[in-house]
Amino acid sequence: MPEQSPLEPAEGDPFGPHNLPYGVFSTPAEPDRRRLGVRIGDHVLDAGAAAHALGSPYSALLDRPSLDPLMGAGRTAWRDVRRALTAWVTVPAHRPAIEPLLYPLDTVTLHLPYEVADYVDFYASEHHATNVGRIFRPDGAALTPNWKHLPIGYHGRAGTVVVSGTEVRRPSGQRRAPTDAAPAFGPSVKLDIEAEVGFVVGTPSRQGDPVPLTSFRDHVFGLSLLNDWSARDIQAWEYVPLGPFLGKSFATSVSAWVTPLEALDAARVAPPARTEPLLPYLDDADDEEPGGFDLRISVALNGEVISEPPFSTMYWTAAQQLAHMTVNGASLRTGDLFASGTVSGADRAQRGSLLELTWNGTEPLELGSGKRAFLADGDVVTLTAWAPGPDGTRVGLGEVTGRIAAA
Repeated sequence: MPEQSPLEPAEGDPFGPHNLPYGVFSTPAEPDRRRLGVRIGDHVLDAGAAAHALGSPYSALLDRPSLDPLMGAGRTAWRDVRRALTAWVTVPAHRPAIEPLLYPLDTVTLHLPYEVADYVDFYASEHHATNVGRIFRPDGAALTPNWKHLPIGYHGRAGTVVVSGTEVRRPSGQRRAPTDAAPAFGPSVKLDIEAEVGFVVGTPSRQGDPVPLTSFRDHVFGLSLLNDWSARDIQAWEYVPLGPFLGKSFATSVSAWVTPLEALDAARVAPPARTEPLLPYLDDADDEEPGGFDLRISVALNGEVISEPPFSTMYWTAAQQLAHMTVNGASLRTGDLFASGTVSGADRAQRGSLLELTWNGTEPLELGSGKRAFLADGDVVTLTAWAPGPDGTRVGLGEVTGRIAAA
């Protein structure tokens, strides 16, 4: 029996030709040379070399060490390049040129695929916001008065966004327990995760020009899984009155793969029903396509699944977040990253943070390795996800993994 081609992934593989996410990789033979790649099954295609081999006009966009040139080229280029890549990996006549340019994933090193220009994190899950409100304000309203009128967000640190697999060192900072008279300094004892989805901007905008939610597809290149590591004790002491700072800025992990929006057309769904009227710039009732995404996320701690948050429950859509982020005239840059906020569903098994899963440590998880309230040194957290694809397929979103190192 002839050996199966790497261009023919097994039936049901979530990284078939219907997906084709982008990444950046290097090989053991040339560890300092970064190449733009496209994932097909359990291999990565050297996209720049493929473009040269086939005499493609897209060589200038693909023979690069990062995604930035392609992302900045605009929506028409994204579509045309994707069509070309699909043909390269599916048309039998291209196999002699393409197959030698495929590398098994377990033989390459994956890198952060683009330069993060700015990083903004939102707070878009009603279930998550309600849980957090009940934990920290048990005698008050779970949601703040503004929550259903605007997508709440804050600016994070672009320089500490790291690619999946990067070790995360336990942060130190000021913290004060409710029973303490004064704050103390030391390593966080409430290190947490937040299962999120990050959206990556391709096409920039001019300062002073808001981006309407109907222009979402013209500016957003794709999405990646994201883990917004959080030190809850540091965060709780510092966040009043200006919001998160050192409790969040030490590390944010993203997948090595960026899934193009076009690969997720079959995963589009309507967002939950809105219970408050929206101002015109956020009102998506007449948008031509639904603004939500049906993404199925799984969170594993040391190999044991602890949560399966559904992204389809997010109250605010990515298009609304983009519109709000720019409504004051703030400009977009290629490589801007904005995150959804923690994804949590209605059930306990769908909560996207340990803060919620353990109710701030009062209800520890029962794991095979013992009880766990927050993360211990040596713990490994892995997020994975998939979405419905065309004709009953699945679109894989890769993984985000990180191991906790001692302070």
